[in-house]
Amino acid sequence: MKRAIFLFVGATVALGFCAAAASAQTLKAVKDRGSLICGVSQGLPGFSNPDDKGNWTGFDVDFCRALAAAILNDAAKVKFTPLSAKDRFEPLKTGDIDVLSRNTTWTLSRDAAYGNFAGVTYYDGQGFMVRKSLKVNSALELNGASVCTQTGTTTELNLADYFRANNMKYEVIAFATADETVKAYEAGRCDVFTTDVSQLYAEKLKLANANEHVILPEIISKEPLGLMVRHGDDQWFDAVKWTLYAMLNAEELGITSKTVDEALKSNQPEIRRLLGVEGNFGEQLGLTKDWVVRIVKQVGNYGEVFERNVGTGSKLGISRGLNRLWTKGGIQYAPPVR
Repeated sequence: MKRAIFLFVGATVALGFCAAAASAQTLKAVKDRGSLICGVSQGLPGFSNPDDKGNWTGFDVDFCRALAAAILNDAAKVKFTPLSAKDRFEPLKTGDIDVLSRNTTWTLSRDAAYGNFAGVTYYDGQGFMVRKSLKVNSALELNGASVCTQTGTTTELNLADYFRANNMKYEVIAFATADETVKAYEAGRCDVFTTDVSQLYAEKLKLANANEHVILPEIISKEPLGLMVRHGDDQWFDAVKWTLYAMLNAEELGITSKTVDEALKSNQPEIRRLLGVEGNFGEQLGLTKDWVVRIVKQVGNYGEVFERNVGTGSKLGISRGLNRLWTKGGIQYAPPVR
């Protein structure tokens, strides 16, 4: 009996070890495959959205492209997998995608159950959109309102918390996808549409008469959106989070896609370390010495990516706000390369 138990335990440990070893090969798998598989939304303007030819663009998309540039020296070597909010985590756990870059909020339960968040790409918060004809100026005036929202998100929980905390009643009307939710709101099936403010800006672009709708000023939650990787692969975790940090550090040091070649001649120690002129920091991640040069040259620094996709120079026109660098009054802050 004891021998049987020992054999069972030994086999279980061995299987666990094999699973851990298999999960710790993502960087090698991406290199061998010659492409990165990135989980994105099913279509959210400014963040991850395909055109008529299936070409993906957006804020979340560009972080995947930056990873491909760092690893494969080609930002175009990414295969995008559109995922619903409800189904986004399982493909990460099963290995069907390498990284999830899909306006996903970092929470304790998700961190514990589904994978590791590799930093915050976008500091967001939940808000409300209503028709101007309702003449509502504050979310505190929404007592008794019907609210459209999407299932499988933190939105439903925040909504319940907010109305309970303010002793207000509401009716929730939930849908499986973002498109269904927006169409229901536009069709008048509810008074209010609620989701992350960044998504409200994006979804508003889809409305036939966008100017007839307004986003209310209240932010009712913390929604730190970030990149997510599987548990059990520290090397891949490091590569993904340091790709984000490299883009933030590049912006802080004034290195852009247009100035990166000139920056290679700099005598500033921080710039020389970041761009691989000094040290072996890229090699420590399993990448090449010029990994940051590849990222910035092919995709841009964090500020370029923000402005191009969701900033005031884009159709969304969102202010940087909390996503400004810490040196500019925001809270975006990257550890140093040294």
